[in-house]
Amino acid sequence: MWRVLRPAVAVGRRGAAVPQGRCCCRRRRQPLASAAGLCGGKARAESRTGAAITMPEVNTDHLDEQQVQLLAEMCILIDENDNKIGADTKKNCHLNENIDKGLLHRAFSVFLFNTENKLLLQQRSNAKITFPDCFTNTCCSHPLSYPLELEENNAIGVRRAAQRRLKAELGIPMEQVTPEEISYLTRIHYKAKSDGIWGEHEIDYILFVQKDVTLNPDPNEIQSYCYVTQKELKQLLDKASKNEVKITPWFKLIAETFLFKWWDNLPNLNKFVDHEKIHRM
Repeated sequence: MWRVLRPAVAVGRRGAAVPQGRCCCRRRRQPLASAAGLCGGKARAESRTGAAITMPEVNTDHLDEQQVQLLAEMCILIDENDNKIGADTKKNCHLNENIDKGLLHRAFSVFLFNTENKLLLQQRSNAKITFPDCFTNTCCSHPLSYPLELEENNAIGVRRAAQRRLKAELGIPMEQVTPEEISYLTRIHYKAKSDGIWGEHEIDYILFVQKDVTLNPDPNEIQSYCYVTQKELKQLLDKASKNEVKITPWFKLIAETFLFKWWDNLPNLNKFVDHEKIHRM
């Protein structure tokens, strides 16, 4: 059960003290990281036609060094029907200036339940560039533009990416959750701004897993985590509606639309599988 959040103090990305929530789940301290820039000069994306596209410059010197390094990862660019059309950096994919021009990339959201039917939630670290400090589902990230994660048959590439990120964020050994144990349900298409510079515009693959796992989260990714019941999640959502805590926009959309009926049917998820429709949120 989540406790009422208690004020605490942590070191923010700019080195200033910022208020931070605390819950009953296990707490991970956020280390102070030095700042570093990325991609000096104008970045260039590659489209399906091979044409170079000039992207805007953004100063990242004030951001967390480890998170800035991840901005160089190559995400999969797609059209609104989830057809691959190219690749671009995580940085360019998450700039509102590009999102407003229609830049769209492939992503996934993992919902991991234990054998007691409790859902594993995380609170994103305050080092995260988009939606820092927000509570969200188990793991949210992107398949990368390289062969193993580009493979589309039954979303195997996306499921491989999910296995990789469960290890990177939560420390779950890769042998404990294999791609074959990850169920692909459906996709949602959403757009959301994190602040004036950064945001999200994704077609998000919804992935479910039910298994007891070993956790060893990376504090640069996650500041807290907890298994919750349906009742406890509804309490958290109620707090978010009152602006007492922050939740990610994709998690809010999924929780308000689909999550609880899926949760009620964990042994019978096949009836909810829909690989044809993309839910426009």
